[in-house]
Amino acid sequence: MPRVTLPDSNVLEMPAGSTVADVAQRIGPRLAQAAIAGKIDDEIVDLGRPIDRDCRIEILTPKADHPDSLYVMRHSAAHVMAEAICSLFPSTKLVYGPPVDNGFYYDIDLDRPLTPDDFPAIEARMAEIVKADRPFSRYCVSRDEGMARLRQEGNRYKVDNAERADGELSFYVTGNRPGEDFEDLCRGPHVPSTGRIGAFKVMQVSGAYYRGDQNDKQLQRVYGTAWPTPKDLKNYLTQLEEARKRDHRRIGQELGLFTIDPLVGSGLILWKPKGARVRYELESFLRQELVRCGYEMVYTPQIGKLGLYRTSGHFPYYKDSQFPPVWENEADKQFNLLWEELRKLSADGPVTIDRLPGMDDLRQADPEFHKELTEAAAHGRDAVIRRIENRLDVSDGYLLRPMNCPHHIRIFASEPHSYRDLPIRLAEFGTVYRYEQSGELSGMTRVRGFTQDDAHIFCRPDQLLAEITGCVQLTRKVLDLLSLGNYRVRIGLRDPASNKYVGSNENWALAEQAVREAVRASGMSFTEETGEAAFYGPKIDFVVKDCIEREWQLGTVQVDYNLPERFDLSYIGSDNTPHRPVMIHRAPFGSLERFVGILIEHFAGSFPLWLAPVQVYVASISEKSAAHATAVCNRLRAAGLRVELDTSAEKIGPKKHAARQQRIPYILVVGEKEAADGTVNVNDRTGRTIGTEPLEGFVARCVREVANRELTTMERGAGSQAAGAPSSE
Repeated sequence: MPRVTLPDSNVLEMPAGSTVADVAQRIGPRLAQAAIAGKIDDEIVDLGRPIDRDCRIEILTPKADHPDSLYVMRHSAAHVMAEAICSLFPSTKLVYGPPVDNGFYYDIDLDRPLTPDDFPAIEARMAEIVKADRPFSRYCVSRDEGMARLRQEGNRYKVDNAERADGELSFYVTGNRPGEDFEDLCRGPHVPSTGRIGAFKVMQVSGAYYRGDQNDKQLQRVYGTAWPTPKDLKNYLTQLEEARKRDHRRIGQELGLFTIDPLVGSGLILWKPKGARVRYELESFLRQELVRCGYEMVYTPQIGKLGLYRTSGHFPYYKDSQFPPVWENEADKQFNLLWEELRKLSADGPVTIDRLPGMDDLRQADPEFHKELTEAAAHGRDAVIRRIENRLDVSDGYLLRPMNCPHHIRIFASEPHSYRDLPIRLAEFGTVYRYEQSGELSGMTRVRGFTQDDAHIFCRPDQLLAEITGCVQLTRKVLDLLSLGNYRVRIGLRDPASNKYVGSNENWALAEQAVREAVRASGMSFTEETGEAAFYGPKIDFVVKDCIEREWQLGTVQVDYNLPERFDLSYIGSDNTPHRPVMIHRAPFGSLERFVGILIEHFAGSFPLWLAPVQVYVASISEKSAAHATAVCNRLRAAGLRVELDTSAEKIGPKKHAARQQRIPYILVVGEKEAADGTVNVNDRTGRTIGTEPLEGFVARCVREVANRELTTMERGAGSQAAGAPSSE
């Protein structure tokens, strides 16, 4: 009898042949009625999945905050949308339809372009299918039978999808009649019946290429969303509308913070003066904290020899997301290609040199080196690789750096260290480059060049826990300061089944134990996610919710036993022998571009006073008070405040409105009375009149607010007005 462990650690013994639905029924009839799917160990499954072993089981019910439940519901909604489209447009060929963040999509091949005008008809047909409450029925056929059926249907996309699958093929029928009701090649899982899908909406349609191949026919990608209840759907649509209002790309242009110029290049941010002020204040704050915590600032080049990144492992592991190398000559390029081909071989062993690419050209261009490689080949692949790496050490290509850590490692390695010197903490606002695909670029939040608030700590193993704890505390301080204190902590662990990770099992075990201990010591709750580690070590990620409940991964702390080993780093211990340091990578902001983009949306452009590009706007009522307005402006600037002066002939109403549109925190109105009394009339960006007060009192209040980096009650709150957005006046 299989033993089933439930989330509360209770154990049930189930009869042979039991299903996930039987487990739900055993727990209670209300749960069985609400259940839509299950999770066996880490696999999401249908309720009808048999239990054939001892395992952990979670019963999934419709919940708007449970990603696994939403995954099943949205996968099912994608099938319903596909059936609706095929019903309305019979010539449609389906490609595939996965769940994604906040919804789902289905790629289709249809010569007639779909438009938003078609969405009501698609939704109406979907509603009919959901109302019919037809069951999702799964059946499997042998691979040969399934392939024959798909080829007969003439849908090349489904044939291709099936060819990529292993073993027998599974189909889902929306109903009980295979061959008559709608069915689709699918691995599942799905909800028990269409009536369990909840609330849904077709959102948009866009172009897409099959498997990203621009030489193939362009498809149509139809997006939708699904939620457990109409209220959940309404909340999501409201959030989308609020996000649209807060879009940093629009606000950034309105406030003159940044621009992206096509002549400079997509994904490359030009910080305009006002945006640069925001960035400067963030950098200044963090620099002060770093000095207080014992970090040393360094500067390193934005380019390095390819061998540096071969040693670190960044090249060729992330070759597809890096800018192409720059080669000193064609021979170096060919040697690198040869090196990559040899690395692809599964294991060390004898190599037939002349079968490798470019060897004929090498024989003619450099017969001596060709002979050297031929002799090395008798000793195996690794011997050939070493010969090529020795050649490339002398002359090699250069790479725009994808990471800062190799440069900091070389600074550490540039001089000897004693155990008394450690920890050594090196920090840099270092710009790195990734060649993101153009379709993935998005304003400041997904770019090709970005600056990280990067730091690397080299410490002894006995110092590791304290150093990780310090990094976690610094990240929490940064997030709390900016009213981003609503976050969850995720520990990213290695997936042992994946080959993308480097280093020994022993080192990984030590690193994973260290991050767990540090998070537990901080008192924070956390989740563990397998497969989310960096390729060199586990990490602690802070996943932050902004004021409209969107999640962003921001600060990160990573523990690394592997790069010190790859670079052969050492320090002299108390026993007068070399020891290997442990390395910590940490970045509270992550990317300054992305962080500022998120802050723009979080505050709706209404930054707290200490961050605001312009902190005070001084406006004269008439020409008679212009001189006093100028004097007020000069006094504010002398106090270190960022001020904008308007002594134009425009009426005061439009002046105040313009300042509010620029989200300037304080608006000072200066008339003849204020000039005579040495006062200012203080307003804020929400349209509120604070009142008249002495100039020196206002200056002192602003200086204190900036020095303490205070957030007002409004700025700490949520919602557009709470974040200090301008009124609609």
